[in-house]
Amino acid sequence: MKKTLVAYFSASGVTAKVAERMAAAVGADLFEIRPEKPYTAADLDWMDKTSRSTLEMKDRSCRPPMAEKPDVAAYDLVLVGFPVWWYREPSIIDTFMESADFGGKTVAPFCTSGGSGLGDSAKNMQSLAPGASVREGRRFSASASAEELKKWAEKF
Repeated sequence: MKKTLVAYFSASGVTAKVAERMAAAVGADLFEIRPEKPYTAADLDWMDKTSRSTLEMKDRSCRPPMAEKPDVAAYDLVLVGFPVWWYREPSIIDTFMESADFGGKTVAPFCTSGGSGLGDSAKNMQSLAPGASVREGRRFSASASAEELKKWAEKF
């Protein structure tokens, strides 16, 4: 049996609920990817071209600092959840992928979104963790059942 970590970033709480349900369904540990400086509602206003999230997403080299670094050494499988921002993973996920040694680990992204998929997130994440095996992920609705989440996670 693979030792599994569900790591997630959640701006509004939707991804957190899905991640918590997934972790419980597969018996995984849970790690919240939190920014060192929490996002405010104004920071998350994607309609504002000067908001923090907009500026971060425009700069592909941006790496917002995390409040704490993960310890992934004990895990075989890392499921990484996030909301879709600008058709890809938020910049803090890039920070997460560069913050630890994922060598030899399987990484699978999952996202929550009103309709957008993962885009190039798996490819981006693979480039940031070259020793990992980053798999194609999946978008889940906020109401995804524990059974649906478990069935997906058990594929890895």
